[in-house]
Order: sequence, then structure tokens, then C-alpha cells
Amino acid sequence: MSKTNSVRKHVLEKSKSVKETRSNNNNNSNHKPLSQSFFPKFLKKVYPIGLQKSNSSLSLSSLSLSLSQNSNDSLLSQADSVAPLDEKISLALHLISPSHTNNEVLRREEVNNVSKIVHQQPPPSSSMLINNDDDDDEKPGELRRCNWITKNSDKVYIEFHDECWGVPAYDDNKLFELLALSGLLMDYNWTEILKRKETLREVFAGFDANIVAKMEEKEIMDIISNKALSLADSRIMCIVDNAKCIMKIVREFGSFSSYIWSYVNHKPIINRYRYPRNVPLRSPKAEALSKDLVKRGFRFVGPVIVHSFMQAAGLTIDHLLHCYRHSDCVRLAERPWRHI
Repeated sequence: MSKTNSVRKHVLEKSKSVKETRSNNNNNSNHKPLSQSFFPKFLKKVYPIGLQKSNSSLSLSSLSLSLSQNSNDSLLSQADSVAPLDEKISLALHLISPSHTNNEVLRREEVNNVSKIVHQQPPPSSSMLINNDDDDDEKPGELRRCNWITKNSDKVYIEFHDECWGVPAYDDNKLFELLALSGLLMDYNWTEILKRKETLREVFAGFDANIVAKMEEKEIMDIISNKALSLADSRIMCIVDNAKCIMKIVREFGSFSSYIWSYVNHKPIINRYRYPRNVPLRSPKAEALSKDLVKRGFRFVGPVIVHSFMQAAGLTIDHLLHCYRHSDCVRLAERPWRHI
């Protein structure tokens, strides 16, 4: 019986000690600061941003890192801190430096401005560049010219196309020269004629019609015997006779230029041909001018020759649209008539 009582007593004591231990734990938990028991859990639901304690301002990048990591270390949950929720949120927002935000905005604006400048620059026109599908031997990026200028074209012919052909000419001597060169197309092509150009200028006094018209027989024979030219007698005599006709026109119209340009109303004819087959060998204007020149005593001035002369002298702009010289000659053609 005594043994049974001792066992009961031991059980009661053990139960009592367990209750006391639980009671002490509850009392200790009730004395914890309110910020440790309530605010951290509440704030994590309402404003789950962990902010690191630091004397320096927070950048947007560090704030973004805090958002992604959802840090539990927070100034809002410091021990013994019982500040209201609004003050904690204000403190968190104050730690975000406005200077960093402004710098980010400025950097974005700079990038946008650079992007706008780049996009405002017009890209090079693809129509002015070589199309590799047309000619595999051409180098990409080279200027496109009229189709009759090929990789096998002579340098003098390319220079003539780039610098003279289609450029409005208003000088009497220049017009006389181009008319004389065009007249040789009955026997030679442009390349062969252009190779003789400098020699022709020399023997014909720079194509000064006043001087050529006064040439005597000896001077004419010296030109005919010039092996560098190798021209027929009739071609040399034609140039001299045409110079005499030009002098008559000068006396009547004031200048050879005024007479020639009157046939296009003193304004170049601007054509917009896409293909070589569209470019005519003759035109109504050329036929009218040819007819009047023949009437005035000019020789070797048929409609085809006259049209070639008009193309070379820029009375008609026949560069193809894709040729880079088309736009250049059009700008020159749109200027006021200069030689009046």
C-alpha cells in the first residue's frame, strides 16, 4: 500500500512541474515586444519589402534586388520599434534616393535621343548602288550608272558620262565642241571620239567659232594631215563650215546658246527613263532643230546626230532613273537660265 502511494505522489509532482514549465513559457512570451510578435507578420502581408540598414541612399537596383529576394532583414522590424505602420512606410520610401531615379530617367532620355538621331539619318539609297543581281563582277556599294556604262567601258567614256553628258551647257564654245563631236558619230563611237577630244581642241582653237570660221586653207590642210586625228577631209571641212554658220546665228540671235536653247524654251527636258530601250534615238525637238540647222547651211546635223548633241549638252536629261547622275543633272536643269 505504501508503495502505491509513493508512485502516485511521484506522478503528481511530475505533472505539477510540467504545468509550471508551461506557465512560465506563456508568461515569457507575453512579455515580448509588440513589434516582434505582431508587426513583422503584419507588414510582410501588407508591405513585403526588405530594406537593408545603411547610411547611404538606396538605388533602384538594390530596391529591385530586395523585391526579388523578399529579405527578412528589415529596418521596419528592429527590436523595440513600435512606430506606426505609416511611419515605417514613409521611412522606406525616404530611403529611395530621388537623385538615382532622376539619373536613371536622364540616361534613358539620352539613349532615346541617340536612337532618334540614328533613325533620322537617311539610309543610302539602294537605287544608287550596284545591284549584284545585275552584274556579279561589280563591287557592292559602287555608284550605279546608266546601263551602257559597263565594266569594260573606257575611262574617258566613263568620265564623259560622269562629268559632261547631261550637264546643261550654255557656253558657245562648249556647244560648238559638242556639236562637232556629235557629228563624228557617223564614223566613230563616243570612246574613239573622246580620245581625240584634246587634240581637236588644240587644232580648232578651243572651238572658238570666230577663229575657226576664219581659218585659211593651209591651216585646214595641217589639221587634215594630223595623224593623231586621222579624220577624213570632209569631217574637217564640215567643222569649219559649221563655224561660219554659227557666226551668222550669233549676229542674228546674239549668241549660239540663245538660239539652241530657244528650241527647248530655255529649259532642259527632264526625262525619267528606267531602261535603255526607253531612250529614243531621235525626238520631235531634235527633228525641228535639225531641220532648221540644215536650212541655215549646217552639215552632218541629222535628227539622230542632233539628238545626241542635245543629250550631251544637257538640253535633254536622258540619264536613267537609277543612275546617280540623274538627280545631279536634274538639280542643274532646274536652276534659272543663266546665260541671258
